[in-house]
Amino acid sequence: MTPPVEPDAASRDRWGGTRPRRVRAGGGRGVPLPLLVPALLGLAFLVVPLVALLVRAPWRGMPGQLTSPEVWQALQLSLLCATAATAVSLVVGVPLAWLLARVEFRGCGLVRALVTLPLVLPPVVGGVALLSALGRNGIVGTWLDSWFGVTLPFTTAGVVVAEAFVAMPFLVISVEGTLRAADPRFEEAATTLGASRFTAFRRVTLPLIAPGVAAGAVLAWARALGEFGATITFAGNFPGRTQTMPLAVYLALQSDPEAAIALSLVLLAVSIAVLAGLRDRWMTAG
Repeated sequence: MTPPVEPDAASRDRWGGTRPRRVRAGGGRGVPLPLLVPALLGLAFLVVPLVALLVRAPWRGMPGQLTSPEVWQALQLSLLCATAATAVSLVVGVPLAWLLARVEFRGCGLVRALVTLPLVLPPVVGGVALLSALGRNGIVGTWLDSWFGVTLPFTTAGVVVAEAFVAMPFLVISVEGTLRAADPRFEEAATTLGASRFTAFRRVTLPLIAPGVAAGAVLAWARALGEFGATITFAGNFPGRTQTMPLAVYLALQSDPEAAIALSLVLLAVSIAVLAGLRDRWMTAG
């Protein structure tokens, strides 16, 4: 009898191999027109506004606009608050992601839905919710004010809280997905050798999921940097204290559209840098 022949790479691709087969635009059959036309329209819809931003940018006067004290103040505050919000998200978000990925409990689906709710919740509604909870007359803010003298609304700390509220779900989703992909047997083996659950998480699981944690932290930082609605609702728009870059863009758009475009380009550059840093995680090569 003739021994079975191992199919080559082309055959594996053709009959359901590990790599999905892709249609080349220059191939014989090409791309179906009913798919190509709306795809190009969707691409134009997403790209043309960004190109228009670059075309209308005041390149000659941009150095002077970007070096003004107000812009640097808003930029420094944005970087500081986004970094602090990311740190808060890491401290409480990584354990929350581990709980959702590793522990089965009643109501787990509801908890997961509540965690991801800020992703779809209008940011202004999030700001109103934060005021209802952490404002001076809020259900938690009243106790913070009377017991500790802590007031969060319309302060820099309020900016950090608002940004962490909208950015943490990005971190939790990324870390939870990484935890579910990681093999839990390594953690179980560490516990059978005498390590506590926390030690196994710190010494075994955390190094395994470090790329996912880093990717989630970058996404959370970028989301916090661009937050507008919850920030202006919960923390206000006070220059030097709560006015971040998105708020500065909104304020400049009312009086100096060229300055608003210049500030928008700064945030666009940051977004492109984030995408470039995450290209190995969720972008595929040709």
